[in-house]
Amino acid sequence: MIFLRYESFQGYLRMYPVTSAILLLNILAYAADHLLLDGRLLNWGLFYSSPGDNYFSLEEPWRYVTAIFLHLSLSHIFYNLFSILVFAPPLERMLGHWKYAAFYLISGIVGNLVSVIANPTTAGAGASGAIYGVFGAYLFLALMKRSLDPNSRKTVYTILIFGVIYTLIVPNIGIWAHFGGLLAGFALAYAYDWYLIARRDRSYRR
Repeated sequence: MIFLRYESFQGYLRMYPVTSAILLLNILAYAADHLLLDGRLLNWGLFYSSPGDNYFSLEEPWRYVTAIFLHLSLSHIFYNLFSILVFAPPLERMLGHWKYAAFYLISGIVGNLVSVIANPTTAGAGASGAIYGVFGAYLFLALMKRSLDPNSRKTVYTILIFGVIYTLIVPNIGIWAHFGGLLAGFALAYAYDWYLIARRDRSYRR
């Protein structure tokens, strides 16, 4: 079961520095915005688009990234940070630190992009798109590679089923950001696997 965490605090920081940095950035941003800045950071960094104002967020493109690290409420950030804390480390170990950092950001950005493609008048914030990207990578490993152990595979399926149900029944959830992140994670995992196979084949031909 790859999702059980046995590391000490120091061991977690040493083994998963990118995940640790993501957790810290989310906590610091939330604390600063809600305790010191009275929501000004969220107003500056959340993702939004309207046909008459910042359409596709082209006037303020940084929002594609900053929105990934901002959250609306304590329950919102708690759920997302728990998901990152538990589920992100195995993927960071599989990909390596820098590839995982790029994977996480791209998944979140694509989640925001898909949300605005589906609904040009949209607004939101949170790490959910990037988190669903992580789940998308595990879904690829479970379905296409069959490389996850049975318990981990069941966990991935269960989380995705409950995630879809939660997304559909709870109001004000960015369903398209979730779907976009999931799709991005699956596609990125597929592309990386194809790259590894192609590189291995080239080495064999030498």
